[in-house]
Amino acid sequence: MAPKFNKGQRVTISPVRNMPMSPRDSDIEPYTGQVGQVTGYYWIRPGTGDKFFYLYTVRVGNSDREIVVHEDEIETCIG
Repeated sequence: MAPKFNKGQRVTISPVRNMPMSPRDSDIEPYTGQVGQVTGYYWIRPGTGDKFFYLYTVRVGNSDREIVVHEDEIETCIG
């Protein structure tokens, strides 16, 4: 399965609603609605199954700040 987003692509941060937050997840709520640029991605496979998912590093706004988000926490930026 190929990644949904590519390096350099502009995305909007949109956290998944109605999902309990685990202690290992960071709070991306302050970045909701902000536009950023994907700077990298990697996949992880939890456990021993065939399932895996992508994590993305996103540079938010005009700053050098980067955050790590799950694939379902970002959307393609329109406009």
